[in-house]
Amino acid sequence: MTTDAPLSCDPAEARAGHIGHWIGGRALACAARLQDVFNPATGRVVRRVAMADEQIVSQAVAAAAAAYPAWADIPPLLRARVLNRFLALLNEHRDGLARLISEEHGKVFSDAQGEVMRGIEVVEFACGIPQLLKGDFTEQVSAGIDNWTMRQPLGVVAGITPFNFPCMVPCWMFPLALAAGNTFVLKPSERDPSASLFMADLLRRAGLPDGVFNVVQGDREAVQALLGHPDVKAVSFVGSTPVARHLYQRGAELGKRVQALGGAKNHLIVMPDADPGQAVDGLIGAAYGSAGERCMAISVAVLVGEAADPIVSKLAERARALKVGDGMEAGVQMGPVVTRAALERIHHYIDTGVREGAKLLVDGRGLKVPGREGGFFLGGTLFDQVRPDMTIYKEEIFGPVLCCVRVADLKQAIALVNAHPFANGVVCYTRDGGAAREFARHIEVGMVGINVPIPVPMAWHGFGGWKNSLFGGMHAYGEEGVRFYTRQKSVMQRWPRGPSGAEFHMPAAKQDPGM
Repeated sequence: MTTDAPLSCDPAEARAGHIGHWIGGRALACAARLQDVFNPATGRVVRRVAMADEQIVSQAVAAAAAAYPAWADIPPLLRARVLNRFLALLNEHRDGLARLISEEHGKVFSDAQGEVMRGIEVVEFACGIPQLLKGDFTEQVSAGIDNWTMRQPLGVVAGITPFNFPCMVPCWMFPLALAAGNTFVLKPSERDPSASLFMADLLRRAGLPDGVFNVVQGDREAVQALLGHPDVKAVSFVGSTPVARHLYQRGAELGKRVQALGGAKNHLIVMPDADPGQAVDGLIGAAYGSAGERCMAISVAVLVGEAADPIVSKLAERARALKVGDGMEAGVQMGPVVTRAALERIHHYIDTGVREGAKLLVDGRGLKVPGREGGFFLGGTLFDQVRPDMTIYKEEIFGPVLCCVRVADLKQAIALVNAHPFANGVVCYTRDGGAAREFARHIEVGMVGINVPIPVPMAWHGFGGWKNSLFGGMHAYGEEGVRFYTRQKSVMQRWPRGPSGAEFHMPAAKQDPGM
């Protein structure tokens, strides 16, 4: 369908590098309010993105609402076939999408390729929707009565996604939502908006009907408009804890279903028996990959007993040797952070760590990359002797800063992690199966790795933390994602042969004849 709302905008704006919205099956480069999009490696503006107001959001929701009845009525198998065609196109164009991500986010190209592949895995899972939507059936629950359950879509649902994974995180949401029969409005980050339109066009080419998937670019104004719109039945969010908490509370007030993933402070425990080379490899990749701008990045190394000194020494050596530069250049291990504001925020945290008494072993500030002097670069930064009362331990820095905390034993390590209000991911490196089992059983964190530095679950298991890292209870993707985007309906059915008289009791199975 194509909405009749007044959506016409100058197509020349798109040619001039303006990133707009996607509503009713077409791109709209409306330019009432624009924001710069930077290449973080150069510090230069590469595009400008249109910022949606309440009217644009309402038009997107109207397009989704108009498309919903017909899309929900399509058999799940046919919806899955549309997603299968989208999957093929996504695989065909994954490197082009990865290059776009690297240009606007700054992460190295290989990391962007990995992000796209993790998104593809969720699309593959969503293609199995006919099996995932099967209900339950019980014959003869009472005399002549059968009972079954079915799962049905919610209607128009929305996704609000962060800058750090402009492909993967939206793919945690919309493939399952669409496969289940919902229509979708995506509000991606305004810092790297192009991936959203890239995927919208692939969905169009795959045969998705107009209006089933829509994109509104923007900031807080667009978020509030989506959250407050009466036709939006559910909202999925990934971002900071304060915003996640607000969306969850406000959504509850408005009677909406909300799945809100918040911040993280992920710990990696190194036991004395761990292989030091493996532990250091794990810490370096998980702390400094994607410049630490991952919700599953390791930001705290918990060093147990005699493991501390040799691990810290190796970490400092490796952090100094990191190759930092433009993510599209061969051999680069870490790109820039996403914006100058992010760079300044991380600098402030480093200053605070020094002021509060942490030992700064490797200082990444002041790094200049030849030929990219305007880029938002920061070298790998390493603190030792960090205490739990320090700001750099308590707060999410979201940058390439690793804090080392020393403890005496595994019991202290578990207590340290469990006391933190964030509980997204945690890792333990050890060669002791008993210690690993004790760790996995008693740690109070949603995603756990044992000798796996970034324990992001596969598409069929689901992603989510505990405590202040998740509001709403249901994890992203996997079977919990299917449950989030559907609601259960229970049907009891009887076909009486004739009048049986009024019944003044609840239908129930009769007493066991043997009793």
